[in-house]
Amino acid sequence: MELKWALLLLGLFLQSSESRQCGVGFKIKNKICVDEDECSTSNQCGDHAQCVNTPGSYYCTCNEGFRSATANFTAENGQCEDINECVEKTRECTGDMVCVNTIGSYKCICRKGYRPSRTDSGCDDINECSDPDFCGTNANCFNHPGGYSCKCKQGYSNYGNNQSKCIEMSCDHFELESGTEDTPLKNLLRLLTSSCESLLDPNGGRQTGEQLLENVFTFSDELLSDGNIADGKMLSQFLDAVENSMRLIGPQLREPVTRMETHNTFAEVAVTRNQTPPSGCVTLSTDSALFNTSWETVVGDSYPGFAFAALVSYKGLNSSSDLLQKMRNEKSDDKERNITYQLNSEVVTAVVSNTETKQLSEPVKLVFRHVEERAESEGVAYSCVYWNETEGAWSEEGCVRAESNSTHTVCSCSHLSSFAVLMALYPVQDSFDLVLITRVGLALSLVCLFISILTFKFCRSIQGTRTSIHLHLSICLFIADLVFLCGISSTHNEVACAIVAGLLHFFFLSAFCWMLLEGVQLYRMVVLVFHTTLKHLHMYLVGYGVPLAIVIISAIAFPKGYGTKRHCWLSLDRYFIWSFFAPVCIIVVLNSFVFIITVWKLAEKFSSLNPDLSKLRNIRGFTVTAVAQLCVLGGMWVLAASSSSGKELKSRCTSSPS
Repeated sequence: MELKWALLLLGLFLQSSESRQCGVGFKIKNKICVDEDECSTSNQCGDHAQCVNTPGSYYCTCNEGFRSATANFTAENGQCEDINECVEKTRECTGDMVCVNTIGSYKCICRKGYRPSRTDSGCDDINECSDPDFCGTNANCFNHPGGYSCKCKQGYSNYGNNQSKCIEMSCDHFELESGTEDTPLKNLLRLLTSSCESLLDPNGGRQTGEQLLENVFTFSDELLSDGNIADGKMLSQFLDAVENSMRLIGPQLREPVTRMETHNTFAEVAVTRNQTPPSGCVTLSTDSALFNTSWETVVGDSYPGFAFAALVSYKGLNSSSDLLQKMRNEKSDDKERNITYQLNSEVVTAVVSNTETKQLSEPVKLVFRHVEERAESEGVAYSCVYWNETEGAWSEEGCVRAESNSTHTVCSCSHLSSFAVLMALYPVQDSFDLVLITRVGLALSLVCLFISILTFKFCRSIQGTRTSIHLHLSICLFIADLVFLCGISSTHNEVACAIVAGLLHFFFLSAFCWMLLEGVQLYRMVVLVFHTTLKHLHMYLVGYGVPLAIVIISAIAFPKGYGTKRHCWLSLDRYFIWSFFAPVCIIVVLNSFVFIITVWKLAEKFSSLNPDLSKLRNIRGFTVTAVAQLCVLGGMWVLAASSSSGKELKSRCTSSPS
């Protein structure tokens, strides 16, 4: 076996040596050198080429209508490419025919509007007007060489598309009530009326679609910037005017897709013109929303030869609280639970050429970007709404929220109008455990305060300035806790709730003022070492007069600040809560200063009066005294006030638009 393989390899070697002796392109056959036919190998020259064998070699030549950029090319180093006879003018068509390039050749066809003549090689004009479907029944058809035009009858228009069918058109919906004063909205409608009438008059001059769109957005910016849209009626008129203007402008735009952005508006419009209805999907987008539907939905049941779809977003359009409140009033459950609403997206208007959009055959999809990035939670829920012009309010009818996250909401709607994303804010409910602990704690506090009042009032051995301060501090806290326990949740009656909030404001401020007097007395006793006492008149002016003055000024400045939707306390609107926080912060800072000095002086006294005490007993006595002073001077109230304000702020953030 090994000998057999050795002989085979030797034979191949000898044959190769003999081939090399014949030269490249030749091979030995019957012990003589003969030419090797390279063209016998398939696809030697590639597509659209012929292989030509030569002695010892070969070459490739392109078929007619093709050429190669390289000489003596092969399938590896080049291919034949088609010659565009129509561009290079190597072939010309006679008469009315035009040249159309094909692979490896060309052909002459008739131009659009012509057809091959039956008698010779020329072309005859097609009389499109012989087919009544070209212009329809609402227009007169006029044939001309290579084309035709449709002249609309009175009351009909094809929006300047002279080879499209005419549809009925009315300019009445652009008119305002007579006697209306000049406003940006009236000026906008006057412009639209003029443009509409020019379309009905074939001899009248008119603006281009792009110019008209720019003018409409100029008036819209003026309306949105000046805040002229104040009520539901004005909002309905504005949105209706924009929708009708897009129906007027869309078919007149020349480009397939037109985008225009101004200070307060952003629009994208897609337009198609063809004899056959378009198909497939159409997607429009602005800086804040995306609109997706099908051309079949855009066209509807009738196709006049053109179709458009438009998406307009309004950057400066914010629905007033009254309009959102109207929606809440329509839902009794939401009203009882104090649910509030706010728009969390820019308002957009979606318009298509199909006029029957109240009940679409397939829903359209709208994707909104949130103005405020907030994920759905126990206190936040999103819903898709549209502007109901009949009711003058936002409505969820016909719109379903498909999905939502912290940044975007996807809506599916079975009709077209002006849309937005509404954010429902649910008040955070206090848990049963928290309410129980609060009530039990307040009840125990009232008992202890009552005992303290009796002690400070009737125990003669401890009577003095500090005792009087403690007595009035306890009285203020007792009344404040009692009012808090009985009336903090009396939100069903606005007057009663305001009275409760005012009483709490006064007595809690009074308590802090008496704490300030306690700090002043401690400072006099420990630092100044004065044995004189504070006059009662001065203490009453500070303890009751200052809080009373703050409450009166606050009530005059913002009477609606007393009472919120959840609790009978101070409102966060217009920073009204600072009528309480500001005096409290000042008192806490002053008492903190007194606390530091008092502790420092007490530490010195401990070290001087008890030099032989152990270090542990010294630290223990100093710590107990410091903690007692901290409580008396209101230091522990900082935590309580912070916790209370934090809860109120959290409640406000989840239950109101602020």
